[in-house]
Amino acid sequence: MPRTTRMVIRDEKSVYHVISRTALDGFPFGAVEKEKFVTILKHFAGIYFTEILGYAVLSNHVHILVKMLPERNFSDDEIEKRYKAYYGDDLMFPVGRIDHFRRKWASLSEFVKEVKQTFSRYYNKAKGRRGTLWGERFKSVIVEKGDTLIHCLAYIDLNAVRAGIVKRPEEYRWCSLGYHSQNRNKDGFLSTDFGIVEFSDADEKERFRRYRRYVYEAGALVRSDGKSSWVIGKDIVNIESEKNFEITRSDRFMNRTRYFTDSGIIGTQAFVAENYQRFKHMFQSRHEKTPRPIKGLDGLYSLKRLSH
Repeated sequence: MPRTTRMVIRDEKSVYHVISRTALDGFPFGAVEKEKFVTILKHFAGIYFTEILGYAVLSNHVHILVKMLPERNFSDDEIEKRYKAYYGDDLMFPVGRIDHFRRKWASLSEFVKEVKQTFSRYYNKAKGRRGTLWGERFKSVIVEKGDTLIHCLAYIDLNAVRAGIVKRPEEYRWCSLGYHSQNRNKDGFLSTDFGIVEFSDADEKERFRRYRRYVYEAGALVRSDGKSSWVIGKDIVNIESEKNFEITRSDRFMNRTRYFTDSGIIGTQAFVAENYQRFKHMFQSRHEKTPRPIKGLDGLYSLKRLSH
């Protein structure tokens, strides 16, 4: 059965939550492998037309929140500059290939494929193995900027806490919050556009502080029955609150995290409806699909993904 065409918004800035799992059993990615994946991601993020908003590299899967930038934003000189960064200064740029590389480096599929294939070659060589490393085709969810984006980013950064690996999200080295905290966002690898208009009036340090506060608020939960269900330990949240922010306890966030991976489009009702019309021809259903509200996440809607 042929693959379904991926939903990709072309010629506009657009954000995608990318999820990919290994085909191997157990938890094959250790500290060395996770570090290598981040290095590879960072390298290709500097070649392709991207902004990396967030990521998490776990022991058997990865999350990437990436903004793809329109190819028209990049001049011929910029294309040649990136070519040399990729292939080296000694290699002459091939005549007549500007359009090829402009299309390639604006492609979400090409970006993710190159990151995954490069990591696969590294992993197989390091482990002395052959064969498939990654499982099914990577998933991608179209994410609207604003509340949806920061919800999704917090979900990604809380993965290691949810899995019981660390108590604080920034203690996990191989996620975006950890990279900000431990590496001080070295080389400006990660975008500090957290998607919230209210953050735009602040400098980079203050935007990060506000985002970190948001993550801690999202990690402090109360279930609908009123009983506490803390992802980040209550004592830790209280300590952080004393440092510079109050804790608001919410049952909105973690119970709805599946929408960040199982949807095809997620955002406001208008955003989801507009993009459904873009991709309506890809759906086999004879009935019109409508955005479904996400209970507990006020103002957010989703449209179930296509099978990839």
